[in-house]
Amino acid sequence: MPIRPPILQRGDTIGLVTPGSPLEANIINERAQTLTDMGFNVLLGRYVYAFEGIVATSAQRRAEDLMNMFLEPTVKMILPTRGGTGVQTILPFLNYQVISSNPKIITGYSDITVLINAIYQFSDLITFHSLMLRDFAPQTPPYNFNQFFEATSTLTAPRVIENPPDMRLNSLIPGNVTGPIVGGNITSVVNTIGTPFEIDTLGKILFLEDINAPTNTLLRYFTQLAMSGKLDDCLGIIMGECTNCLVSYGTTYEDLINDFIVPLGKPLMTNLATAHGTYKAAIPIGATVNLDTVNNRLTVLEPTVSLMDV
Repeated sequence: MPIRPPILQRGDTIGLVTPGSPLEANIINERAQTLTDMGFNVLLGRYVYAFEGIVATSAQRRAEDLMNMFLEPTVKMILPTRGGTGVQTILPFLNYQVISSNPKIITGYSDITVLINAIYQFSDLITFHSLMLRDFAPQTPPYNFNQFFEATSTLTAPRVIENPPDMRLNSLIPGNVTGPIVGGNITSVVNTIGTPFEIDTLGKILFLEDINAPTNTLLRYFTQLAMSGKLDDCLGIIMGECTNCLVSYGTTYEDLINDFIVPLGKPLMTNLATAHGTYKAAIPIGATVNLDTVNNRLTVLEPTVSLMDV
């Protein structure tokens, strides 16, 4: 069984880190104040404000900040400021045994996909494809916060992951499979293939989404996933949104799914509210879920957090 991190409660300390691209200091401060107003304590990483180009600072320093948060006993949750790019560069500098021995909630999406999947894969810790610091803003829909806190602050199980009322889930290939869920941003998942941190989809339910990716690029990504065995290995597939994805050669994202993913014949759900879209479902990476595409339902079967150390 994977390790469940301790439940997040008001009064707990949230550690802020910048593991990829930098975020403007004024946005960090505004969002940190939102967390304080919600009743949380905030601990800033040493390099959280670093701004040295495409990535905030060196991979070693960004990894050091993250590891220090895992080692800090008062921190219950680690919240990346944003994704951007470059998160993959810190993976070789993390101590996965230390992470396993000091479980915390860690959450994020976009380029954070590589981090939350690596931590699950090598530390056996449930992580969360959910909000980042930049999302703690006044314009964030209540749905996003409800999803976030249902996943990180309640022991509710089973928990059905539902879209907002005006956003329909679609089940294209009927079936019913149960297994750990992995994945996230397609670009980031594909970038792990051929590295020591290659995503493991064997016996897993694979969840995918993206943003700003032209469909001719997505076709390359789907082909890479297929040729590397990731689509053969998985039990079922959930396709989230592809936000602002450009149509190439008259082929849409939906066309690609119908032409490339549907013929695999695996249980297939589409249009899950995810990550880069306006609405963001909270997906617990490594948790056991049931994908029921007969009844059009995605259910987290067990609590994703625990009462340990509370």
